[in-house]
Amino acid sequence: MKLSNRLQRIHDQIPDGSRMADIGSDHALLPVAAIRSGKAASAVAGEVNPGPYDAACKQVSDAGLKEKITVRRGDGLDVISAGEVDVITIAGMGGALIASILDRGLSKLEGVQLLILQPNVGEDILRRWLLEHHWVVVAEQLLEEDGKIYEIITAMPQSVSPIANVEVYRARPLQGGAELTEDLLLRMGPYLVDRPTDVFFAKWESEIVKLQGVVNSISKSDQDSSRDKAAEVERLIANLKEVLACLPKVKL
Repeated sequence: MKLSNRLQRIHDQIPDGSRMADIGSDHALLPVAAIRSGKAASAVAGEVNPGPYDAACKQVSDAGLKEKITVRRGDGLDVISAGEVDVITIAGMGGALIASILDRGLSKLEGVQLLILQPNVGEDILRRWLLEHHWVVVAEQLLEEDGKIYEIITAMPQSVSPIANVEVYRARPLQGGAELTEDLLLRMGPYLVDRPTDVFFAKWESEIVKLQGVVNSISKSDQDSSRDKAAEVERLIANLKEVLACLPKVKL
């Protein structure tokens, strides 16, 4: 069984011998791979929808791993108990949904040492939730696969993190005059901006096009609130363009 590059990157972040839970596990590909590689000693595959739940059960059974992987049907972190796992992976959902899953399951995060999260959109929403709830982003990855760009965000509790949030999101100037504010770091990724790749530039050039479309749409309204919103988005576009112009073009 070969994982996609996206899932392989997540797999590689799991510490050896972990007790993991994969939320929204779909076909349980990640837990099966993690058990086989020794990344996980035990795993919970959680899935809320009946079709993917049945597919996960079959995958685990066919792999002969029913003693090490428990497939559970339930919503978000409802499938685990507090202290049951030390690593949680959640991939392939929007950042707002991942944040809501974590928020609703706060009590289940007791004892969890690592969150490995792959939001499809809304990465800034997820980073803001992590910051507000005293989780520290310790690593970020950006990759393109099958024409889509994905971010993988790895976070640790503030109590065990080797770095503090105040340092991760410390505002800093760039050569050329732009400043990376806390807001821009939350949007763009505090580690990703330090090593900008071609994929990083492609992502943000695309985001600027989308934001300009928002401005064009809002500008059709005569309401004061719409004009204020359009001006706000235009300021964001200007800030993003300034940052991109000041970042080094690094070939990796």
